[in-house]
Amino acid sequence: MDDTGVPVEIPPTVRRIVSLVPSLTESVAATLPEALVGATDWCSHPPDLDVARVRGTKNPDLEAIEKLRPDVVLANAEENRAPDIEALRQAGIAVWVTKIETLDEAFASLDRMFRHACRTGRPAWLDAAEEAWRAPVEGPRRTAIIPIWRRPWMVVGRDTFTGDVLRRLGVDNLYAGHAERYPKIPLPELVERRPGLVVLPDEPYAFSATDGPECFPGLTCALVSGRMLTWYGPSLVEAPALLRRALSG
Repeated sequence: MDDTGVPVEIPPTVRRIVSLVPSLTESVAATLPEALVGATDWCSHPPDLDVARVRGTKNPDLEAIEKLRPDVVLANAEENRAPDIEALRQAGIAVWVTKIETLDEAFASLDRMFRHACRTGRPAWLDAAEEAWRAPVEGPRRTAIIPIWRRPWMVVGRDTFTGDVLRRLGVDNLYAGHAERYPKIPLPELVERRPGLVVLPDEPYAFSATDGPECFPGLTCALVSGRMLTWYGPSLVEAPALLRRALSG
């Protein structure tokens, strides 16, 4: 069964994989590059990825996916739409859905995905990633807000992979207890919370030194790589060191 508890009939040998999630695309490309035959337009890593493109995570080209004759399609419960997943299954295609909200879930989910959905062994980079995240948190804990969009302003809320990554680095999300996972919060309220950090990733909204920090006068802003903060895959190996450096200013 996949992460959502759905039984998935995977052939004994997997030679053709389509990935509908950038993180999973990078993971397969680093592990079974010869098997990866399709990915979304948003799959940007590795930079030289040369496979068929099947549109976006929210609007995949189902007909194009069928024509690629995949042994399995890799998806994610948050990034991909349930109707698209169901349509692929109705077409007789095996779809393995991951569900990842914490680092520990990422490590376990990726291990299961490779062993069961991709019919291969546990990749060495996954061991390296787990080892990289074993380092203890040093120094006092800090609080943060994590905007992911503006016009309207949206932030990271409850039960997110991003929030858990920051927690493991000693940074506590002030909106971790919000009822929504990505709530819309007026800018004045965000400023009034007076967080120790305003963490500004470069995706999905491309916050930069000239677009974002000016809205939080008097607060410490940390510009970080969205890939390091939100992707689960080979990037997890270098993410702890890079994020610690970015968060420290």
